[in-house]
Amino acid sequence: MKVLAFSDLHRDLDQAEKLVAQSQEADVVIAAGDFASIHEGLGETIDALRGIEQPTVLVPGNNETEDALREACEGWDEANVLHGGSVDLEGHLFYGLGAGVPITPWDWSFDLDEDEAASALAKCPRGAVLVLHSPPLGHCDRSGSGEELGSRSIAEAIERVKPPFAVCGHIHESWGCESDAGGHPVYNLGPKGRMIDL
Repeated sequence: MKVLAFSDLHRDLDQAEKLVAQSQEADVVIAAGDFASIHEGLGETIDALRGIEQPTVLVPGNNETEDALREACEGWDEANVLHGGSVDLEGHLFYGLGAGVPITPWDWSFDLDEDEAASALAKCPRGAVLVLHSPPLGHCDRSGSGEELGSRSIAEAIERVKPPFAVCGHIHESWGCESDAGGHPVYNLGPKGRMIDL
């Protein structure tokens, strides 16, 4: 199975158009959050992605809420919005958790604290692909100043779930990063799109 995965479009409609074209070579598409910018432009960005005809897993980023993302995706039959839940696509389980984890410094941000994230991730089936907005602590999570901003609870979930891979975004300075979390690849995607074999 070929998976096209991306994150953090932030209203870039030209890049959304390119991803729609790229998606024709994929079996499944993953969109790991931050379609909007500070809650603006969500609908137009999702509308630009509706040309994707493959099953698509979406999680909310910290720039949009779960409810807003579900509403924006209404009528898009291939969209599977996940936030603390899973979907089986062609025999492969995908488990999604969006939001900023841990809590960010911005009062407008859609965030979860570590305990909330751990509680949601406790339901993740072993062996599922992890679709996250935030990275695990110590993997693809370095800020421009070199600080590790990832989530402890997500790192612990990867250790327990043993996913074939985990994808994230959120920390822009780590876009394109690939890391190994105990034998499980972690990809911080960014908006360009990455093809991953599953």
